[in-house]
Amino acid sequence: MMALNYISVILLAALLVSCSSRTAEKSENDVLNRISSDYVRLALNIGQYDTDFVDAYYGPDSLKTAAPRHADFPKDSFLTQAAGLKKELDSLAAASKNDSANKRAKWLSAQLTAFQRRIKVFSGENVSFDEESRELFDAVAPVYSEKHFQSQIARLDSLLPGSGSISDRFQKLAGHFLIPENKIDTVFRTAIAEARRRTSTHYQLPAGETFTLEYVRDKPWSGYNWYKGNFTSVIQINVSQPIFIERAIDLACHEGYPGHHVYNSLLEKNLYKDKNRTEISLYPLFSPQSLIAEGSANYGISVAFPGNEQKEFCKKVLMPLAKMDTLKADLYFEALTVKSGLGYVRNEAARGILNKTMTDEQAVQWLENYALLTPKGAADYLKFIKKYRSYVINYNYGQDLVKNYIEANGGTDHAPERRWKLFGDLLSNEIKAGDLQIKQ
Repeated sequence: MMALNYISVILLAALLVSCSSRTAEKSENDVLNRISSDYVRLALNIGQYDTDFVDAYYGPDSLKTAAPRHADFPKDSFLTQAAGLKKELDSLAAASKNDSANKRAKWLSAQLTAFQRRIKVFSGENVSFDEESRELFDAVAPVYSEKHFQSQIARLDSLLPGSGSISDRFQKLAGHFLIPENKIDTVFRTAIAEARRRTSTHYQLPAGETFTLEYVRDKPWSGYNWYKGNFTSVIQINVSQPIFIERAIDLACHEGYPGHHVYNSLLEKNLYKDKNRTEISLYPLFSPQSLIAEGSANYGISVAFPGNEQKEFCKKVLMPLAKMDTLKADLYFEALTVKSGLGYVRNEAARGILNKTMTDEQAVQWLENYALLTPKGAADYLKFIKKYRSYVINYNYGQDLVKNYIEANGGTDHAPERRWKLFGDLLSNEIKAGDLQIKQ
């Protein structure tokens, strides 16, 4: 009898602990849901003034502000609101014993740190390139010297035929693979269809997911995904810039599958609709979320087209569609592989501009010399830097962080299914750069 009583006491104690744990978890979720709504309201209010702040919103209309826009940007009020929400989140994260609540609180807090920095940037209060990127994107990209880029340029020098500057020789080779304007739509739709086919083989995409493809001009970017909610995107391709054959696959993957369109769709399905996380319905452009978005979109190209598969699909499918001669295709893709080692050139130009260690003219010359851009291409990218600032790290350093994380956790070329699984998990959760660095 005494043994039974003892067991009953143990079971009762365990039940009470379980009930207490569930009560605490519900209480934390209630607090997080309330903060989440306040977070969205704050962002939408900031977006009334800073038109680049909110990249996408598909949440409740009730959170949209009805307050009139003031004549002056209410910087101090916005900073105070962000600081108050951050304080609550940091306290909750410090006290919580629930991993899910803790991770969600820390993610929201990092997003609000970015809010604070962007508010200051919009008000003309600037800091160094690295400090800005740390606060906006939770990451600081490595610094590369001019000597590093010169070594990559020397490799290209020995590879490219002909005489003249390396930039001219590269542009001459690339010119053989410029998509004619009357073939752009056919090539892009074919590339997107193949990227989608490969992605849907590994992921069950949300029912009804779709996109609209548009061609635009005079933008500072080559492609853009405008996510509209309900698993729908508008993908825009800037035809004012020259589009080379490999860019069809790059942009098909980056903007579409398994890039931005899939990332936003999976977040909406798994976190917003299934878990009622209102914060996911808002995508603030200048935030840690963008490093994951851009880094995964760039890495997703090699997930969908590993090894030589991008080159082979271009040679066998896209080049014939574009009526291109494939004779120099192998040389071109070899040059592109070497040129990929120049990815951080753009960071150094942006770092120089923001830190005021480069003039505009020096930055343009740097981009021509080491990014191998044409004078117009370099001038266009300078406009991108002026508009998006330290955002540039998200493409290259973001890609490297995602790549290192996935490959360190088993995503090698010998385990494609494992790589797709890890990549899908990354696209379906609230993750920031610091999470990837810790787990490497």
